[in-house]
Amino acid sequence: MKKHLFSLTGLCTLLLLLLAGCADDNVKELKIVATSDVHGNFFPYDFINDVPAKGSLSRVSTYLNEQRQLLGDRVIYVDNGDILQGQPTSYYYNTVAVDQPHLAAEVLNYLGCEAGTLGNHDIEPGGPTYQHYIHDAKFPILGANILLEGTDNTFVLPYTIVERKGVRIAFIGMNTPAIPNWLPRELWRELEFVDIASTARKWVQYVKENEHPDVIVGIFHSGLDGGIITPEYAENASLQVAREVPGFDAIIFGHDHREYCETIENVEGDPVVLVNPANGANKVAELTLRKMISSKRVNAEVGFLKIPLLNKKKESWTVEGKLVSMDGVEPDEAFLQAFDKQRQTVKDYVSKRIGTFTRPISTKDAYFGPSTFMDFVHQMQLDITNAEISLAAPLSFNATIDSGDVYVRDMFNLYKYENTLYLMELTGREILGHLEMSYDMWTNQMKSAGDHLLLFNEDKNDTGSADKNGGDNRSRRPRFKNIYYNFDSAAGIIYEVDVTKPVGQRVHILRMADGRPFELDHTYRVAVNSYRGNGGGELLTKGAGIPQEELSSRILFSTSADLRYYMLSRIEMKDTITPVCLNQWKFIPEKWTVPAAKRDYELLFGKGE
Repeated sequence: MKKHLFSLTGLCTLLLLLLAGCADDNVKELKIVATSDVHGNFFPYDFINDVPAKGSLSRVSTYLNEQRQLLGDRVIYVDNGDILQGQPTSYYYNTVAVDQPHLAAEVLNYLGCEAGTLGNHDIEPGGPTYQHYIHDAKFPILGANILLEGTDNTFVLPYTIVERKGVRIAFIGMNTPAIPNWLPRELWRELEFVDIASTARKWVQYVKENEHPDVIVGIFHSGLDGGIITPEYAENASLQVAREVPGFDAIIFGHDHREYCETIENVEGDPVVLVNPANGANKVAELTLRKMISSKRVNAEVGFLKIPLLNKKKESWTVEGKLVSMDGVEPDEAFLQAFDKQRQTVKDYVSKRIGTFTRPISTKDAYFGPSTFMDFVHQMQLDITNAEISLAAPLSFNATIDSGDVYVRDMFNLYKYENTLYLMELTGREILGHLEMSYDMWTNQMKSAGDHLLLFNEDKNDTGSADKNGGDNRSRRPRFKNIYYNFDSAAGIIYEVDVTKPVGQRVHILRMADGRPFELDHTYRVAVNSYRGNGGGELLTKGAGIPQEELSSRILFSTSADLRYYMLSRIEMKDTITPVCLNQWKFIPEKWTVPAAKRDYELLFGKGE
């Protein structure tokens, strides 16, 4: 009897072990939720336009709470940079409340962020600001390709390991290395930005050899592909890394504000998930990690019985990516309550009256000829720098400042980015080349009266961000082929743009605005913003033909504060502003361009707008 009991006990024990082993062999699931290019959109309120807002981290908070209720601590949240610029929520803590904890860091801390990266717009506010943000963040900020100048030492951590339920996930962070093309060196002094692909090879190998992770995920503030490409680096290298650098299971990327979710095959035939949630926390990127265990059966003898057992043979991971819309997700009331004081402080700040405009101005007019909006910017740049010529582009696709009282919030529509202002030396020939490239990106070559004036994207499948290219995907309106904030016009010169001419032959400069002749070989004092002056948009490098390394030597003067600050101060000082259109250039032949402008305006903005 005892013998049978022993055998029965042993059998039961083995069966329990078998059941336990089967339970352990079930798929193990972890979830990574990511935001990118939030641009200060923390609350369901647009502080610039004084209207409710879609997206926002307040809605992401609700979504994270829901996921954590389902999966507990198997949910990991990360952010992919460009959070310190955009809405006044960031600007206020960048420039005014500099002695307080930075709201961007506090919000991400509240959401339980476990890793972040720096984007180019996080470098833009300057060293004291991004150092402040890094200090206040209770999670590691990553940047494997951001080095201390002249060394191999990274400025922030190159990677971090997040461990859940015994699963080790390595996050390797990067920032676009094209920052020197856009931002003054004073903002990132002592830093160096190097190629993403070569850096990825270095660190993925290091992590595999020293950390032995189960999964490797890239967090790259770098677009899919394209952008600025030099012999040293590519601005947008996420696709390149996914294809050419084995070891990554997934790459969360951003910077280009374009939704993307695809699985590609790398050079070794392994799948790599690429996912980009675009901007504004309107969507989140989600990676679902599942541990798959392939097994084979063997027999074990217990007395006279042969019991089939599962013998673990191989473990592998699958990664699935998707984009999740925050439309219909209610803002988290606890989140809103936690930051109610900061929210009200920023709202009070942007609601301050600074002056009065006697007539409205709108960026919508800027694409079709001279406009009061652009000429207000031009006149400001000329006055601040005492330049002879101003070059500038609209920085918002569709922004209007109505007549009447003007508030701090309106300055964020008038001037979207934290650019400083440069006074540079350019020859007449370089100015002409600069403008030729601008109008080539901006205008179509009209071959008949019925053609478009503007150069639209003919790719019907393009789903790029309306924020960067103009147009409205939801209404299926046309989109610019190129980015509108590179559509530079000029003031200080009188010129015509003949849209019937081929590329490179459209701009005819007649004279200086003061009546002097315009000379191709003469050197002029020219006002441009720092983005353009550092090579942004490549109008000065490719268009004007100035080598990138020579640009800094052309700078005669730079403002210490951003242009928005000077505009705000100017309006406060004058109190009443009457915007005027300088009418210093035009599209020709007008019998074609005037009707075409009307048609294209209605296509972009609708009738009666």
